[in-house]
Amino acid sequence: MSQVNVIPFHKGSMDMKDLLGGKGANLGEMTRSGLPVPPGFTITTRACLEYYKAEENLTSQQKQEIATALTALEKETGKQLGSSDQPLLVSVRSGAVFSMPGMMDTVLNLGLNDQTVLGLARLTDNERFAYDCYRRFIQMFSDVVLGIPHYRFERIIDERKGQTQTSSDTELTAPDWQWVIDRFKKVVREETGEVFPQDPMEQLYRAVIAVFDSWNNQRARIYRKIHKIPDDLGTAVNVQAMVFGNLGENSGTGVAFTRSPSTGEKTLYGEYLINAQGEDVVAGIRTPEPISSLKNEMPEVFEQFQRIARKLEDHYQDMQDIEFTVERGKLYLLQTRSGKRTAHAAVKIAVDLVQEGVIDRKTALKRVDPEQLDQILHRRIDPDAHLNVIAKGLPASPGAASGQIVFDADKAERWSQEGKKVILVRPETTPEDIHGIISSQGVLTSRGGMTSHAAVVARGMGKPCICGCEEIAIDLKKKTIQVNEVVLQEGEELSIDGGTGEVIKGIVPLIDPELSDEFQKLLRWADEYRRLSIRTNADNPADAAKALQFGAEGVGLCRTEHMFMETERIPLVRSMILAETQEQREEALQRLLPLQKEDFKGIFEAMKGLPVTIRLLDPPLHEFLPNMEELLIDLTRMQMTPDTDPQALQEKETLLKKVRTLHEFNPMLGHRGCRLGLIHPEIYAMQVEAIFLAAAEVLEAGGTVEPEIMVPLVGHVNELKELRKRIEEVAKQVKSKTKYQIPYTVGTMIELPRAALTADEIAAEADFFSFGTNDLTQTTFGYSRDDAEGKFLHHYVDQKILPDNPFITLDTAGVGKLVSMGVNLGRQTKPALKTGICGEHGGEKESIFFCHQSGLDYVSCSPFRVPLARLAAAQAALGKSVEED
Repeated sequence: MSQVNVIPFHKGSMDMKDLLGGKGANLGEMTRSGLPVPPGFTITTRACLEYYKAEENLTSQQKQEIATALTALEKETGKQLGSSDQPLLVSVRSGAVFSMPGMMDTVLNLGLNDQTVLGLARLTDNERFAYDCYRRFIQMFSDVVLGIPHYRFERIIDERKGQTQTSSDTELTAPDWQWVIDRFKKVVREETGEVFPQDPMEQLYRAVIAVFDSWNNQRARIYRKIHKIPDDLGTAVNVQAMVFGNLGENSGTGVAFTRSPSTGEKTLYGEYLINAQGEDVVAGIRTPEPISSLKNEMPEVFEQFQRIARKLEDHYQDMQDIEFTVERGKLYLLQTRSGKRTAHAAVKIAVDLVQEGVIDRKTALKRVDPEQLDQILHRRIDPDAHLNVIAKGLPASPGAASGQIVFDADKAERWSQEGKKVILVRPETTPEDIHGIISSQGVLTSRGGMTSHAAVVARGMGKPCICGCEEIAIDLKKKTIQVNEVVLQEGEELSIDGGTGEVIKGIVPLIDPELSDEFQKLLRWADEYRRLSIRTNADNPADAAKALQFGAEGVGLCRTEHMFMETERIPLVRSMILAETQEQREEALQRLLPLQKEDFKGIFEAMKGLPVTIRLLDPPLHEFLPNMEELLIDLTRMQMTPDTDPQALQEKETLLKKVRTLHEFNPMLGHRGCRLGLIHPEIYAMQVEAIFLAAAEVLEAGGTVEPEIMVPLVGHVNELKELRKRIEEVAKQVKSKTKYQIPYTVGTMIELPRAALTADEIAAEADFFSFGTNDLTQTTFGYSRDDAEGKFLHHYVDQKILPDNPFITLDTAGVGKLVSMGVNLGRQTKPALKTGICGEHGGEKESIFFCHQSGLDYVSCSPFRVPLARLAAAQAALGKSVEED
């Protein structure tokens, strides 16, 4: 028996989400609950996948099923597609399994042609309305199905407004729309060589195909890549009887959330437009009214909507995003779904729902995407700063940002890649602008409301956004914005505050965020469930203190080379490297010793007795010296200058000679890490002495310390064995000087495949393993990260050669296998061996899930990723799959 590809709404439900998509499943659930949903049917995700297998053609069975479902819909509504007496019009909308707002295509008013428009005019006794619907249909169908740019049609409407001296679409009359429609048809003929299709069934089939095709359009692919949604799910298509919000002053359309998607406050939040269709609200073409104003315009409708909104939130146990239409005073629901929200809102809503008794703590912890928590930690404008506020719009997505003004998405992406920070400024954004929004620090639009495309997408990405800032005049040709007498050119600096809606000239000072009670409470709940310990990567006391504030339980990586690279220390480091004798080198190291000691002491004090893993010097020495090419240029210039100081010339020549001596063809695999410590033992001896002296001073002051000394880049057990012996010798020397017994451990960073493969041997000499997954990824793949990311890695990910960038998300099949092997082999030798990771993967949720499953003891990440790691570790312990996001 063949599988069913088309399912009417009244037979759908939430447990069919994979088949019906989120929208179709919710429409089915609402229909079965007796809510006022216009009837329709869903063409399943399975049909979409079959369409692609059939080389992008609807099969005869699919067409037959659609026709059968349409006949049932005609019977239910008492109308007929293509009828001149009782015309049925339908909407054709996408509906993927995971919500992808604005990423795929929609066609409204389908079924209109030169004859049915006359029937619609008679049926509604409103000729203007009928022709307004017809021009909307031609415009949307031409854009979505025929691929004709929408601006071709907008120009015609603007031309007619100019002729009639009107300012808004609602002022145009039936004859005006007939004039517009006639020119729309000419555009279609010019662009396609064909007349606009008049057969409603042809319109329907082509619209379904267009929605299927939109699953793989550029913006949808980009969105799925950002949100890690699988590409093989396909989209469902919902065909639904049209209801009309543009039938006059007793009609309208809107979008509302049951709680604020910006703050999480438990209040109805949204917007509506009188005498409009749905795309007018979300497209940002007209600036809508707040939903609260509907109480005055249509009090009975508002009360009914409030009751339904509460019912839907209770049913789904989550904040809902609801689209609705009012047709001549009657309320209809077009969809409901869990609403996109900012991180602040996500945390508050999750905690509030627990306190309201709607969900439990485990559910609340699973509700918040760990990646979102970065948004909460974003900085905001210093309240004491003097601001040159030039305009104010709608505060659509919180946070503050500064950058150079840019007017198109392509340029925003290009400038961002060049290292510039940009603010994308547009009259309104469209789904095609998503790559520009991704690349920008924030978004500013002159039109649209807080549920427009720009607002929804920016909120989902945690980017500041201001919409509907009608005070600013944007001239895309001249590339300027003007507010009264203030004119700003593209490239000038602008700041926005998405929390207040203020547009500010110039760059603004930012301060650290304040963490809400709900945020702290959610993370305390996470700590109750997680097994993994969370540490931080910190190279100075300030970072360590910040991480401790965010809940870090120790330092998992302190990179000592960052201390050497401070400007005032570079001359000392260079004198140590350039020393001609052992005595000269020892002298330079002795001058570095007290500086290193103070570094370590500050971190020990900041961490208040928690473990601190200190990695001994890792990079090759040439990294502390000037660039060889620059030295050659300087030397040549000096040699060509007659009055050059001979001593200065000799010093430059000596420096160049040393740089050439230290030059390596492949520094990453060269004289660095433990190899450096074995050939130049005095360097590691100085660092170890500084660690123990700092620890002794903290102990003397009544504090506690737990230093963990990490030897980098070990590939053979003998390397660690020899260096451990030297560390123990220094420990004895410091004890004899200070009389303090320093509690310490010695371990290694596992960052070479051989180290993982021989971890059982290495564990005999190690108290802990810390997996350096950045270098382990490089050495496993054979990729130089800098070269790979700059040249071919993005292509690999785009073409699905690799599922993810392995430097961002841990490659569990390859690198992860080495990590698991290293843990298991190491614990065969030492069952209590402590293991963790300290690469960037330690702050990435999927990698954290893997670390939990692999039995690691801890992950270490940057200070601002600590809250994310705490939550992700809890979700891993609760058995949440990454796909649940």
